[in-house]
Amino acid sequence: MKSHRFKHRLIGLTGPNGAGKGKAAEFLKAQGYAYFSLSDEIRDKLREEGKTASRDNMIEKGNALRKQFGPDILARLIMAKVRGKAVIDSIRNMSEVDYLRGRGDFVLIAVDAPAEIRFERVKARGRNESAQTLDQFVRKEAEEKGDDAKAQQLDKVMAMADIHLVNDGSLEDLHRKLEELL
Repeated sequence: MKSHRFKHRLIGLTGPNGAGKGKAAEFLKAQGYAYFSLSDEIRDKLREEGKTASRDNMIEKGNALRKQFGPDILARLIMAKVRGKAVIDSIRNMSEVDYLRGRGDFVLIAVDAPAEIRFERVKARGRNESAQTLDQFVRKEAEEKGDDAKAQQLDKVMAMADIHLVNDGSLEDLHRKLEELL
């Protein structure tokens, strides 16, 4: 892990479902960062259309927005709301990273954990995740790892990260790792 200190005005979070991005964001919020999620933008659009925020609908709508308005649309919508230092969650497209880096003073953190751990965390959350088994969970995840510039490109975005944080332990372990970065 590269040595970074959280003097950045903008902190981006990326990583697969159940990795702990939300828990990392909660920790950063407690450090005074405002919280924004690209996924919340998608949820808002689905709500406007009267659709549920299932994982399938989220992926489909996010990709549709990128195709219609450009691959960095979610980052542009969020940055219109940001005032001061902020943590921006759920970054899943390379153009989103490029756009946010262009705003200056930005660091991207990739949070990851083994699939088995992430699947158990997701099951415990009780959201509509479109996967009942570990195998379905892994197959669904493949939809987020494509090469299409106007869709989700999770693997490529994670490769762009400035910091890679493995969250395979307890919440206290995650907080300790983040504290070390501070």
